[in-house]
Amino acid sequence: MNESLTIEYESLARSNDAFMADLEAAATRVIRSGWYVLGQEVNAFETEFAHYVGARHCIGVANGLDALILSIEALDLPKGSDILVASNTYIATILAIVRAGHNPVLVEPELATFNMDPARLPHAMTSNTRAICVTHLFGKTCRMDAIGAFADAHGLKVVEDCAQSHGARLGNQMTGTFGDAGCFSFYPTKNLGAIGDAGAIVTNDDALADRLRHTRNYGSKQKYVNRYIGQNSRLDEMQAALLRVKLRHLDNMTEHKRTLAEVYFSHLPDSVEMPVRRPDEYDVFHIYGIRHPQRDALRQYLLARGVKTEIHYPIPPHQQEAMRGLLSGRYYPIAEELHATELSLPVSFGHTIEDVTRVAATIKEFDHGSGAS
Repeated sequence: MNESLTIEYESLARSNDAFMADLEAAATRVIRSGWYVLGQEVNAFETEFAHYVGARHCIGVANGLDALILSIEALDLPKGSDILVASNTYIATILAIVRAGHNPVLVEPELATFNMDPARLPHAMTSNTRAICVTHLFGKTCRMDAIGAFADAHGLKVVEDCAQSHGARLGNQMTGTFGDAGCFSFYPTKNLGAIGDAGAIVTNDDALADRLRHTRNYGSKQKYVNRYIGQNSRLDEMQAALLRVKLRHLDNMTEHKRTLAEVYFSHLPDSVEMPVRRPDEYDVFHIYGIRHPQRDALRQYLLARGVKTEIHYPIPPHQQEAMRGLLSGRYYPIAEELHATELSLPVSFGHTIEDVTRVAATIKEFDHGSGAS
């Protein structure tokens, strides 16, 4: 295959090219400032991102995993509490629960949406359950109306893993603002991606925000005065400045991805299980994840024709070696089916309508028999 005809799953250089002049100017500004940690750029980004999401506070941290760990720790739950979490989430969500000293209890997702199934929450509850950690997978908001009602009824805390849902909404409310804390990753492939690792926590809880501003910085807000047991997890000035540039364009980037997704909705064959769309959900398509009964054969067929794809994720959490002895239960059939059939198609800001039209056409060719045999 001619490399010039290859459709990459993601090209960060291509996606960032439109902002290059502003990114370079921001980087130069930071270097010349002489202040590189917890300065004006971080303060400005925190203000701007809090306003964008619709939260009172934003606390910049080093990455999305730290955002989750710090948030769960800040809830001050009894050590060894049970925390409900989706059985098909990315492993970082579960790692954060374990790192914070608690027990992840897996809840199966809705087969159609990949997101936690609120109807299954009552069956997962234990006398030791103290919180729910939801993951808004692929850029689709979990049903926070039902999940929030359940949490309220049982006195549970709620942490949102928003690593894939920058700007996603349920009704008019953005992810990150439904629970006690919303945790964001700005890993470079995210809809709002840094040029390296970065993360943030948003919250409307003043006391929680104050604690997090301490714990991300050794437990200190005043130099050499340590109020809490903290860690070093600070969003640095360079990444904050670069994120400020891209935040100004986030809505445009999202609309572009939604336009590409619409091409898939219009052109993919009936054999493909496409993402579910609901009138009150604004999906941002961090990932356009389809399901197909011949996922692996389809992926190879696409690759042979110059179309690169990804799988999110090939191994479910309960089958990971690292999770042995940490998870109750061994059989999660919905998670296993999702992990066995999911295929992520190209849908980045760097892709064109022509790119995704070709992807859809190639999938049609596969279904018409040239690849299935």
